[in-house]
Amino acid sequence: MKILIMGAGKMGSFFIDLLSFDHEVAVVERDAKRMRFTYNCQRFTTMDEVKAFAPEMVINAVTVKFTLSAFDEIMPYLPKDCIISDISSVKTGLKDYYEKSGHPYVSTHPMFGPTFANLNQLSEENAIIINEGDYMGRIFFKDLYQRLGLHIYEYSFDEHDRTVAYSLSIPFVSTFVFAAVMKHQDAPGTTFKRHMNIARGVLSEDDYLLQEILFNPYTHDQVSQIRSELKELLQIIDNKDSVKMKEYLAKIRGHVANE
Repeated sequence: MKILIMGAGKMGSFFIDLLSFDHEVAVVERDAKRMRFTYNCQRFTTMDEVKAFAPEMVINAVTVKFTLSAFDEIMPYLPKDCIISDISSVKTGLKDYYEKSGHPYVSTHPMFGPTFANLNQLSEENAIIINEGDYMGRIFFKDLYQRLGLHIYEYSFDEHDRTVAYSLSIPFVSTFVFAAVMKHQDAPGTTFKRHMNIARGVLSEDDYLLQEILFNPYTHDQVSQIRSELKELLQIIDNKDSVKMKEYLAKIRGHVANE
């Protein structure tokens, strides 16, 4: 299959490496310097090159802020039957866009990234495939993710947004609060250093990505749960209530054990 990757960032480069031995792969990237370390693929910087390549599938791996505008730019140069796809962690506006595009489409979300995951060992990582859109496109990504050993879940666009609101917004907000109240430590303990590494990783993400995840319409209710739990925990601490603390620890240990 002739596959065009949009964007030569970390995830774009990952998909180039992943697909280039089984497919004819090209990458389009305005900044030619970002393609210095892409191999086994054709490298494009213009839309005329894209048109001449005539891809059968496009994988949009640009920064989430530019997902839709990148599609807008490339769409006039694609064959009508070209499958368009994204791997974005934020699906805002994509369903409507796809349904109006006139192209077959598939949307997925690899639930890992270069910040924390070991891209050479993904058997403990997850991926979501949106169960709407082109059947053959979904089969393509299902086969691809299965070969990586990923755990695959199939959700609608709405179910995806609900899942992301839980799985990303809660850890992100918890990390934000940690970073907001932390102070410099001359002799940090192991737990503090681990949290610090997580904070550095999360805060290295694109501002727009963090904003869009937190502005997910389902995020508010998830964050409200954090506020409720903090209120309960603070009351236990203020009262120095050993019985309630034991009950609280048993509750949260149960949550962790069930994951």
